[in-house]
This record gives sequence, structure tokens and C-alpha cells, in this order.
Amino acid sequence: MVRYLITRLGQALVVVVLVTVIAFLILHLLPGGAARATLGKEATLDQLAAFNHEMGYDRPWIQQYLMYVQRLLHGDLGYSYQLNQSVVEAITQRLPKTMVLSLLSTLLAVVLAIPLGVIQAVRRNRWPDYTITSLSLLAYATPIFFMGLMMIILFSQVWPILPPEAPQGFTVGEVLADPAGLVLPTITLAIVTIAVYSRYVRSTMVDNLNENYVRTARSKGLSERRVVLRHTLRNGLFPVITLLGMYLPALFSGALVVESLFNFPGMGQLFWQAALKRDFPILLGVTVIISIATVVGALVADLLYAAVDPRVRLRGSSS
Repeated sequence: MVRYLITRLGQALVVVVLVTVIAFLILHLLPGGAARATLGKEATLDQLAAFNHEMGYDRPWIQQYLMYVQRLLHGDLGYSYQLNQSVVEAITQRLPKTMVLSLLSTLLAVVLAIPLGVIQAVRRNRWPDYTITSLSLLAYATPIFFMGLMMIILFSQVWPILPPEAPQGFTVGEVLADPAGLVLPTITLAIVTIAVYSRYVRSTMVDNLNENYVRTARSKGLSERRVVLRHTLRNGLFPVITLLGMYLPALFSGALVVESLFNFPGMGQLFWQAALKRDFPILLGVTVIISIATVVGALVADLLYAAVDPRVRLRGSSS
């Protein structure tokens, strides 16, 4: 177990280093260099030279990379001249709100996907399985922006029961003070996740229902409900635990579309506006944060998987 954890920590560290290298290369491979991308087309050669000297961009690449890593370790992701504030400050203002939206949508997805997957597995190759599978495939194939537009049309125009715009609060408390405004963005962001999670739960549940330990439990006279919920469901949740960590990039990409569609002032909208304005410090800062969060999420998923799966502990102790 200890060796397993050390291996996963080492792999996570390597990936984080690669993320910093890629972000550093992107910054320096921009057309006209980082100075031109930051100061704009109207900047003079003297201004570009002064900026490069101030930021250390006129030094050898290895020194520049070490300086970049040092700034990252001190929490310095750069400065946005478009927003006239540091990248860390811009992200700090918006990240908590995106986390609230992502947490609510993930919670909704897990609460609905697990029972749907169980129903599909228990009633496999019957009409409940076919119905849920068809709806899942339809949800997965539908673009998230189209899904959001349909939500707005149906529940804000045809049946005006929910606001078409997300809460515009500056803080998390102000956002949570308008729960009605969170309903449509949360459901829109959760729909695809529900489709993915329910399919994974179904697949693993079907596999586990054919295992020998399930036959043994049934031969002991245990009820089907007890066999499914107490024995099979636990193993069926292993892929969901892994997906929770690995699904962060997809969740952020969905949040980018949902936040822009519902005008939600979070990280996704910040990234979208930065892309429109060619605000590269914001784009790279958000990319680094999401990449590191993905690595951390995958690491946490591995640790949770090891905690609940005895086979991992056995492999770690025997190695």
C-alpha cells in the first residue's frame, strides 16, 4: 500500500512538472513573444525590450523556466493588463463560484446516476434498461449549449418558472442567495455527467452480478435487494470514484459553455472572455490551475480507490 501511494505521488509530480513546461513553452511560442501578446500590437520596440528585461525574458531559457517555476511556487501566475489585476486575484474572485456550480452539478449527477445504473443492471435487456440507455445516449450526444438553450426556452419562455440568467452575485453567499437562478445551470451541467456515470455503473454492476461471490450470496438465501445493495453496489461504485477525479477537465469545459450561456460570473466565463480579448496571462493561469487540479483529482481518486479496493492493498503489501 505504501509503495502504491509513493508511486502515484511520483507520477503526479512528473505530470505537474510537464504541465509547467508546456505552459512555459506556450507563453514563449506566442506570435511576437510574450511581450507582444501582453502589451498589444501598438507597443513600441523600446517598450517590448523594457518588458522583456523586467520579466527576465531576455535571459537564457533555462533561467526563464526556473524563474517561472519560482513565481508559480510563490502563487504568482502573472498580471492581466486587460483586467488591470493579477491573475491570482481574478481567479480567486471567480473560482469559488465555479466550484459551487460544479459541486452542485456533480452531487446531482451522482445522486441520480447511481440508482439509474443499478436499475439498468438489475433490469438489463428489458424496457427500463433500453429506455434509460436511449435517454443517456441522447443526452451524451446533445451539445451542452443546445441543451442549455432548450432549458432556457422551455422553463423561462414556454413555462416561465425559472430565471434565464444565473445569479450575478459577487460572492458565494450572494450566489447561493438566489437558488432559483442556479437550477437551470446546474441541471444543464449535470445532464451529460448523469449519462456517463449511469453507463459506467451499469457496466460494472452487470459484470459483478455474474461473479461467483454473488452466486454464493444468493445460494445462502439472501434477498435480491440485499445482494444488489450490500454486495454488488460497492464494487460497482469503483469506476465512479475514479471518474470523479478524472472528469475535472470535462466538467470545466462544460462549465465554460454553461457559464457563458447563463452569464454566470465564474472561471468558465473568465476564460471565455480572456480568449475573446487575447488575454494570455489569464488563459495560461486558468490552464495551469485546471491542469494541476486534474492531477490532484486523479491522485485523490487513486487514493480513494486504494482505500476501498482490497486488491490494491494486497498488491502494495506484496510488492
